[in-house]
Amino acid sequence: MPPLPRAETSDVILARLMALHPKLIDLTLGRMERLLAALGHPERALPPVIHIAGTNGKGSTLACLRAGLEAEGARVHAYTSPHLVRFHERIRLAGDLIAEPALAALLDECEAANGGAPITFFEITTCAGFLAFARVPADWLLLEVGLGGRLDATNMVARPALCVITPVSHDHEQYLGGTLAAIAGEKAGILKPGVPCVVGPQGAEALEVIEARAEAVGAPLHIHGRDWMAWEERGRLVVQDGQGLADLPPPRLRGAHQVANAGAAVAALRLLGRSEAGQEAAPARAEWPARMQRLRRGPLVAAAPEVELWLDGGHNPAAGEALAAVLATLPPRPTHVICGMLNTKDVEGFLRPLAAQAARLCAVSIPGAAATLPAEATCAAARAVGFMAETAGSVGAALAAIAAAEPGARVLICGSLYLAGEVLRENG
Repeated sequence: MPPLPRAETSDVILARLMALHPKLIDLTLGRMERLLAALGHPERALPPVIHIAGTNGKGSTLACLRAGLEAEGARVHAYTSPHLVRFHERIRLAGDLIAEPALAALLDECEAANGGAPITFFEITTCAGFLAFARVPADWLLLEVGLGGRLDATNMVARPALCVITPVSHDHEQYLGGTLAAIAGEKAGILKPGVPCVVGPQGAEALEVIEARAEAVGAPLHIHGRDWMAWEERGRLVVQDGQGLADLPPPRLRGAHQVANAGAAVAALRLLGRSEAGQEAAPARAEWPARMQRLRRGPLVAAAPEVELWLDGGHNPAAGEALAAVLATLPPRPTHVICGMLNTKDVEGFLRPLAAQAARLCAVSIPGAAATLPAEATCAAARAVGFMAETAGSVGAALAAIAAAEPGARVLICGSLYLAGEVLRENG
């Protein structure tokens, strides 16, 4: 008897799904409505959903929420994007990354139900996620918006248990609009009638839009600075709301901006009536790669053992400010930046704050990224904001040059989650 044909891997199916729509991003909900109907509406059979939108801090806030809920013994699904190394990172089922056979089967099912109709990669893979989340029992689903909110593929959940909007700033202007008001309007599109929303720190322009949308749909807001606050005091995280003060361990994730992210997660847990144990675990146990992550092992570290090596996927002006603030808190050390960015980003806006903390930058192109900004263009932008800058053929080559010139340097690799993923993939 001849052997059975080998089933396709998820990578093969994912590559094919990329070709179903000419645009990578095309914000509308019509295609989602069609395919979810064909799949039997899995979005109507999900565990209680916490829906998270915002420009920066979505993933970190989600990581804190997951840590807090799991510390209570809850089974927690999570949906995040983009992935860093493997697509499987996007779908976490009851605490574990989705297994390869399950992912391949779900993708195959969605592809068959779609019947070759136009649909974006993110839309059809979100449908696969909804199928997985509906079929595997869990207590919670943490659902991160991919882009914007109002027309994002995740915004098919009619009534989440809670929404969270992290800080809104400039990013993806070509899709969301060129003003903070326009961007905030898209983020506020996740608000639902009667569903409370924890709102992280916002500028006045963004907050005004979020409040107006909340009033229009009847969504109660729990606003930073009015209904809750978070700050670091004597090495502890303090969160205050209408229930009183919570004295908690400091955020495991590094940076002053992580105080607000952890604070939003704790505020959400308190609003949901979760336990003190969950609140304590939220900041203390959160794990989220490529967010000011210290690299301590792997080929890159072995090749430059005296270099203090950091990795972050930040790529917009607010992220540049946050990274610069973190660098300012570290012990003095000659600091270099290795940077690769996409051609859709505000490169000078991202790099300008970093120029105050690092004198030299080495620009690289991002391997395998069709929208990578050429290293020469990143180099020119870096020089325009005050860096001494040059280019290198790869992160490894850039690191080798820095280590040869200043063996004891601090090096921050940053500019894109795609670059961060490549570094993590190549560095084991």
